[in-house]
Amino acid sequence: MKAAVLVGPGCFEVAEVPDPSPTPGQVLVRTHRASICGSDLHVVYDGFHQHDFPAPPGYPGHEGVGVIVATGERVLTAPVPSESGCFAELQAVAEESLVPIPDGADPDRVLMAQQLGTVLFAARRFLDGVPPLTAVVIGAGSVGTFFVQVLKRAGFRDIIVSDLEPHRLDVARELGATATVRAPAETVAEANADIVIEAAGYDATRAEAIAAAAPGGRVGLFGFPESQGLAPFPFELAFRKSLTIQTSVGTQAEPGLRSFREAVQAIAAGEYEVDYLLAPTYPVERIQEAIEAAHARRGVKVSITFGESC
Repeated sequence: MKAAVLVGPGCFEVAEVPDPSPTPGQVLVRTHRASICGSDLHVVYDGFHQHDFPAPPGYPGHEGVGVIVATGERVLTAPVPSESGCFAELQAVAEESLVPIPDGADPDRVLMAQQLGTVLFAARRFLDGVPPLTAVVIGAGSVGTFFVQVLKRAGFRDIIVSDLEPHRLDVARELGATATVRAPAETVAEANADIVIEAAGYDATRAEAIAAAAPGGRVGLFGFPESQGLAPFPFELAFRKSLTIQTSVGTQAEPGLRSFREAVQAIAAGEYEVDYLLAPTYPVERIQEAIEAAHARRGVKVSITFGESC
């Protein structure tokens, strides 16, 4: 099979490798399309890889849709990240890590349920008990823009979104943001928000999230760590504001994949806008260009195609 292989920091090669052999409890899935997650960028560029180089074929891709080879059933693949292999034509996936795609649903659109599922999983923790008044979202990638949609559906009065890229802020406004802030020249530090969701993954934006929260407010830290080990954090300010601070990780380990299943059904029913996430796309042969485009924040979501119908 053809697969993208991470051979060093920031560097992929495309190679012909042996087809994977499923172990008991796994099935073989032929990949139709995969997308690049923000966490993939941390793995590829920032030293968070969990394997020696060259990494296993298809790693670290963990957002995919495809067809079970043995049955022809269309599925969303949601493997535990350490076992991921979505950047390959074939992947061996645990049966418990698969979500069926409803009949008639567009698999390219349903692929975005992988990201939406992680947002729904986090939102249950972040928003519980928070008054639907003022919310701030830092980072308007696929996570941040899904949070905008979730907050709008939850009835928040003010939704303020911060990002570096004007095109992403345009998308946020179209999805329901009531105000946008162009970083770094502008800041949300004075927002006095009931809930702040950090979805950029930088130490500086986590500090800004603490500054933006109202006394007694809540901060949801969704973004990936910027580096391993200790990191600077404005604990004194968080302490004096008496903030509730929560993180969110591990959607792939949620019993029954509840959040991914809800996301698949919601996208299939047209409840969330995903058109803005469907481009750009690159064939797997151009994986290096694709990962560089995602790293440069071109578009909101970058996906990989494999030329197989689904």
